[in-house]
Amino acid sequence: MKILLEDDSVVVIDKPVGISTIPERLDPQGACVRKSLEDTVGQKLLVVHRLDKEVSGALVFAKTPEAHRFMSMEFEHHRVSKTYLALVWGYLEQSVGLIDKPIRQFGSGRMGIDDDQGKASQTEYQVIERWKDMTLVEAMPKTGRRHQLRVHFYSMGHPIVGDRRYHLPRWTEQVPRLMLHSNKLRIRHPSGRFLEVESAPPDAFEEILTGYRQQAFHGVGIKAVAGLT
Repeated sequence: MKILLEDDSVVVIDKPVGISTIPERLDPQGACVRKSLEDTVGQKLLVVHRLDKEVSGALVFAKTPEAHRFMSMEFEHHRVSKTYLALVWGYLEQSVGLIDKPIRQFGSGRMGIDDDQGKASQTEYQVIERWKDMTLVEAMPKTGRRHQLRVHFYSMGHPIVGDRRYHLPRWTEQVPRLMLHSNKLRIRHPSGRFLEVESAPPDAFEEILTGYRQQAFHGVGIKAVAGLT
């Protein structure tokens, strides 16, 4: 587990995919990022924010209660700048956009759009690269709802590639991971200065992108490659 930044107040890591931030309810003794990191740094840590188990990238922990309170408030008041890389199904026509749809949790634990009872949720995005069947975007959540990016892009008819929870039924691709990565984070440190951290996408993420680029170059539809036609 790569440490991107560490001082007396905070530690920022490059979270690998497939490991939960904290122990899961159904597997309280299972592996989790916090426990592994505590073993590495030799002290108890406090969770400032979370990434889904299926998501990789920059993740912040606090070393002291004071740092935890300060940085948690930065997240609560939306003063943290977060940028994710997301590969979504379909061709996004708009090069930049804002998804402004309220989200709430339903009884099953699944999150969804609810115009009446949902909490205000906004995601900005910018297209980086387009193919016929997919679009690579930078996504900047302005709020911090659970599964926000996954729900927002799903609600547009462009679910994130590899998402087994939020996807259209006919898109049952066998991509080995969720194509969502937290690659940039800017947050105020308890000392008052700003921390700017960048996490490069892991090899598996890049290999999937490279494979799709090569198929598109040779004129093969990506849906056909994934067995979706």
